[in-house]
Amino acid sequence: MLLAGDASPSELAALLAMPSNLLAHHLRVLEQAGVITRRRSEGDRRRTYLQLIPATLDSLAAPPVRTARRVLFVCTANSARSHLAAALWRRASTVPAVSAGTHPAARIDPGAIAAARRHRLPLPRLRPRHISDVQDDGDLVVTVCDLAREELGHQAAVHWSVPDPVPAGDPVSFDAAVAELSHRVERLAPRLDPTS
Repeated sequence: MLLAGDASPSELAALLAMPSNLLAHHLRVLEQAGVITRRRSEGDRRRTYLQLIPATLDSLAAPPVRTARRVLFVCTANSARSHLAAALWRRASTVPAVSAGTHPAARIDPGAIAAARRHRLPLPRLRPRHISDVQDDGDLVVTVCDLAREELGHQAAVHWSVPDPVPAGDPVSFDAAVAELSHRVERLAPRLDPTS
């Protein structure tokens, strides 16, 4: 489950039909073994998301498990992470990618534009758009923002808990977001087949 994206313990418990106390035990074992880590939600701050530590289980990765006509990256403002994720995806996959937000900002954040330039990512000069104006049938919805995940619920097929670089506004924060998104894209892209 965690190869493709992050999940909260309650989501895993429901998917696995496992009592929460038993799941908590297994999660502690996986944390102690260095297989997973937890990240506090930037959305409601009470929820945590479990994240597979990169490369820990690469040898167990299965062949493509999903098909999609297009990948739709969603964050709250559609001003940074979702645009950067879509740009990285277009570099890594033939499956088309777009981005949207649940509460779009007026413009793409200048820090995201500068980060894209530093990493040689083509970033179309689009205005942030609302998910309802962008989403089509057959889209694989990937949230890259905890608040968007919590708003969309199960409408999002995959969640990546990526810290928002906009509040800090410095190049280091944007470059860290690009690096994390890049690792996530590299893991998911080979596991996704295009549909016609």
